[in-house]
Amino acid sequence: MAGTLDDAKITEYFRNKSVLITGATGFLGKILVEKILRVQPDVKRIYLPLRAADSAAAKQRVESEVFGKELFGLLREFHGAGFDAFVKEKVVALAGDVTCEGFGVCAETLQELRLNDELNVIINGAATTNFYERYHQHDVTAYVHRLFLQSCDCLGTTWPWT
Repeated sequence: MAGTLDDAKITEYFRNKSVLITGATGFLGKILVEKILRVQPDVKRIYLPLRAADSAAAKQRVESEVFGKELFGLLREFHGAGFDAFVKEKVVALAGDVTCEGFGVCAETLQELRLNDELNVIINGAATTNFYERYHQHDVTAYVHRLFLQSCDCLGTTWPWT
């Protein structure tokens, strides 16, 4: 057996780490955000690039499409009246578009993240879930994943295999 996943090691790995997650408004993205916040409340920060015109719209989207869902009931119950403050401290909604270079996030924000060595983990969960799209859309999806890797490079990401 090559190895086993150890929940404690995975949980500990996220302690004091900053994570960027694409696709956070999707089914799996929401589950991932909830799981990290629930099992590792000492995560430093979670950045969520969302398709939005500006930061206010991104914040509104994350509040309604992510944290407004029943999935976050356990966290709401645990934190009670402090839930919103906990989320505000841990989660940053970024206006952007994953189909654009640098996740479509403004250059100043990307530079700030890079200079502060702010991102430790980048998880790409962005995808299309329209199964009736034409085949050329799959080429676009593959392009987005290449763009994702280029965007990670632009953030100064170090790869474990290099």
